[in-house]
Amino acid sequence: MNKILACLCLSIFICFAATAQQNKISGTVKDTKGVPVVAVTVQVLNTNLSTVTDLKGSFEIANVPSRKLNLRFTAVGYAAVNKLVTDYNKNLDVTLEDADLRLDEVIVSAQKTEENVQNIPASISVLSSTKVNDYRIQNTRDLTAIVPNLYSSNPGDGRNVTSIRGIGTTSYDPAVATYIDGVNQFGLDTYIASLFDVERIEILRGPQGTLYGRNAMGGVINIITKQPTNYTTGFAGVDVGNYGQQRYSAGIRTALIKDKLFFGAAGLVNRQSGFYTNEFNNSKFDRLHGYLGNYYLKFQGSSKFALTLNVKHNENRNDGTFPLAASVGDALSNPFKVNQNALTTMFDNLFNASLSANYAGEDFNFTSQSAYQSNYRYYNKPIDGDFSPIDGITVINNYGKDWNKIQVLTQEFKFSSPSSSDSRLKWVGGVYGFYQHNPVKQGTFFGEDGEAVGAPAPNLLSVSVNRGKSFGLAAYGQVTYAITDQLLATAGLRFDYEHKKQSVVGELVMPGEDPMIFPKDTTGKANFNALSPKVSLAYSFTADHNLYASYSRGFRAGGLTQLVSDPDIKPLVAYKPEYSNNIEVGSKNTFFNQRLSINVAAFYVKLTDAQTPVLVLPDAITVTRNAGKLSSKGIEVELSARPVKGLSVDYNFGYTDAKYKSLSLPVGKQTVNFDGNKQVFTPDLTSMLALQYSYQIESLSKLDLIARGEWAFVGDQFFDLQNRFEQKGYHLFNAKVGVSNKRFDVFFWGRNLTNKTYVDYVYDFGVAHLGNPKTYGISLAGRF
Repeated sequence: MNKILACLCLSIFICFAATAQQNKISGTVKDTKGVPVVAVTVQVLNTNLSTVTDLKGSFEIANVPSRKLNLRFTAVGYAAVNKLVTDYNKNLDVTLEDADLRLDEVIVSAQKTEENVQNIPASISVLSSTKVNDYRIQNTRDLTAIVPNLYSSNPGDGRNVTSIRGIGTTSYDPAVATYIDGVNQFGLDTYIASLFDVERIEILRGPQGTLYGRNAMGGVINIITKQPTNYTTGFAGVDVGNYGQQRYSAGIRTALIKDKLFFGAAGLVNRQSGFYTNEFNNSKFDRLHGYLGNYYLKFQGSSKFALTLNVKHNENRNDGTFPLAASVGDALSNPFKVNQNALTTMFDNLFNASLSANYAGEDFNFTSQSAYQSNYRYYNKPIDGDFSPIDGITVINNYGKDWNKIQVLTQEFKFSSPSSSDSRLKWVGGVYGFYQHNPVKQGTFFGEDGEAVGAPAPNLLSVSVNRGKSFGLAAYGQVTYAITDQLLATAGLRFDYEHKKQSVVGELVMPGEDPMIFPKDTTGKANFNALSPKVSLAYSFTADHNLYASYSRGFRAGGLTQLVSDPDIKPLVAYKPEYSNNIEVGSKNTFFNQRLSINVAAFYVKLTDAQTPVLVLPDAITVTRNAGKLSSKGIEVELSARPVKGLSVDYNFGYTDAKYKSLSLPVGKQTVNFDGNKQVFTPDLTSMLALQYSYQIESLSKLDLIARGEWAFVGDQFFDLQNRFEQKGYHLFNAKVGVSNKRFDVFFWGRNLTNKTYVDYVYDFGVAHLGNPKTYGISLAGRF
């Protein structure tokens, strides 16, 4: 850790030491009628500089680098615009069009530099803050079907399982990486799923190992929250609905010292009385409430250097974790009912903090990011392990703060070329390292009815202790060269090395007898490494029509088997990493002066050494092993249009055919061949059509009357590798109506309006969790 801090201090010194000629950019922003637009955010891309327009629509940014720069202009109710600036002595006049007349020019940081999404040779879906609100995306699992070939579900404990193109998160090492403000949410234990105060969400489909590294084999969900500027802004919101839904949020962003020190803070309180009823005591089962905070402090040392501290914490309390029915049939025939005798509260405490130093120079950009993440999750009383009213199995993990607290340290140094450079060569490279500490202690208690669930005797306690430590190092680089003005070639390579160490010990306690300690071998180690190459070609017929083709290799780290009570499953057995080879071709097109965009892509994935999870009962511990080869192929379509004033149309479609070419699974004491089975958590179709109409009343301070409807379809899918548990395709309908202007929103909304009952998640031993029933409510939001 001392070495990390020393490197960070050195990088800060280097950044402060750099000097260069400075310039000034100024201008005025107006609408199509020539009226000045107030509070427009003006950002100099790939720098630390930004400002907002004043009451006259004017802006000025001092001390900008003396090179060609890209400016981005965004404001509520207007389509975002990008402008290239080369003449600093000329006043810049910018015109913004209404958002219902023109699509945004979308900027993303998917390739670790800010650029137009339509120019990137990869499948990337982008949801602006406006779209996040339109779709009511409040959790990462709400992205299902909004993004082609993405499925995300809740297994009952708030940890989302996400799949993209048939590559899914089926263990605690995810295959779809999630980043929040540049920080990798390392695993299922440490990521924050709730969303609010979001600037945009970028979803990169397909492997992103070259730039993002481990466990990005299916793709990356990149979440960027809103940041403060010199202009003080704030918001407050209230959502209330049936089932006791309550959501309160508020935040402020401001400059403590103009142009130098910026502060932002936002908070969210979330409550719900629960969808499920526990028939054991006729009470609500899954009552929950949570608190989420996001704090931001930025020091602008100079026009080139900034230091940013970002702190996030999330405390969740759930009186009824794992609201699961004993079978799919029970879940569908008697929906939202459970019958469990062991009642407990889950305490889930997450903390994420990062410190980044950013330097934007004439010749290169540099970023150093240090991050710490932790999650302490426990049940204050034993939780039901047999999902029934008998005194059969309960699971214990409340052994104090020394146990079941996951901690992760990460450090990344990144260098890149200035994106506005005139050079035909663009490059980015860096190094990344992590350290993870994962001490898990869990007890399984068989009560008075223990023999009915397979225990040799009642009142028997089995305790498993797994101490895991791991660290990894990686180096990566990517270059893009403009062979001609229209033809771009990209090549990248990443090398990852990981070391994992795990120690295990078990204890079996029977009434009246001394504890039995097992096993004999208590420590295991394993090393893994991988090369992740990427190459692509992109051709621009015109600025609005692009064609690309790419090859990339995906990688998910291997690991060591945990200790479980089943004597047939040996602990400390290393399982190999997963690898995939991926080919993608696509086309990105914009028509009619930014009124219509159509992006299409086709992909083929071949995966080897597939990691297949097996949930061991009654421990509720997942054991991973390598068991097969998978192929996945499909197509994707994304369409956005503004056909007439006030009407917006968004349609996303995905088709995936993901099946195992070879698959061998343990069934009882035997190993059985399941070649040809479908991949889990992978609907064959996803589809989302969203229509929104807005009518503006000029006489009422440009008040917009808004009506919105959504039709989502999720196709046939299986939840277990043996393909025993299936959910046929289903339709969901959502809607909202209300009023909005620059200062406030009022909306009435409804989701799953037909009250469709469907299975959202099934464990491989058959217990099932349903998707949410019909919900409705009212949302009020204010901005200043």
